[in-house]
Amino acid sequence: MRAIPLWSLTALSLAAALVLTPNVAHAQERSDTAATITTITMVAGAATVTLMPRIFYSDPETTVGWKARWHLSILTPSLANVTLTLLNEHALKDAIRSPRPGCDETNQGTGRCQDFGSLSSHTFLAASAFGQGTAIFLSDMFRWNDGRFNVGSFLGNVAFPLVFAGVTAVGRAAGDWEDGGTVALSGVTGLVTGGVIGLGYALLQRPECGYTGSLVCW
Repeated sequence: MRAIPLWSLTALSLAAALVLTPNVAHAQERSDTAATITTITMVAGAATVTLMPRIFYSDPETTVGWKARWHLSILTPSLANVTLTLLNEHALKDAIRSPRPGCDETNQGTGRCQDFGSLSSHTFLAASAFGQGTAIFLSDMFRWNDGRFNVGSFLGNVAFPLVFAGVTAVGRAAGDWEDGGTVALSGVTGLVTGGVIGLGYALLQRPECGYTGSLVCW
């Protein structure tokens, strides 16, 4: 009789395990998947508004048309939001001590209950990136571009960050990492914080790089 390869036995065992996995394990798998997805979307949202160049309509007295410049100074508002997120993750959560869904005094400190849920750092950073990008877009359109609408700026500063923030918020609640109220509060807090920081930056930093013609503003 021909021997069954070890890899075949392993594959069959894995398939059987997936079929016979109890609901608790499925819930854990869903939670882990949500954690991975929301981490990706959180980072993607923050990266999008950081890497997005400022788009402005050139002065007709020099060159007419839309121009794009990426400013190194964009790191200031982006890092401010990241710093606030880290402050929440490592200090504020321990002060609020709001348990995650399914966590209480009997299991706190074990498994997925090793830390607390409020505020949700993932939701906060994703929402603050959306707020930052939206503030920059609106400031550029009304203050620097005389009300002219640019599709590229809207997509990079508003649309994509909004999608990333939405997926992050839904994923955190669906994965039972935070409850709906915590997600909503974290999202509103992040949106307002990011909006204020982004607006202050956009009003102080002109989109142009001067007359150097450089695509990167140092």
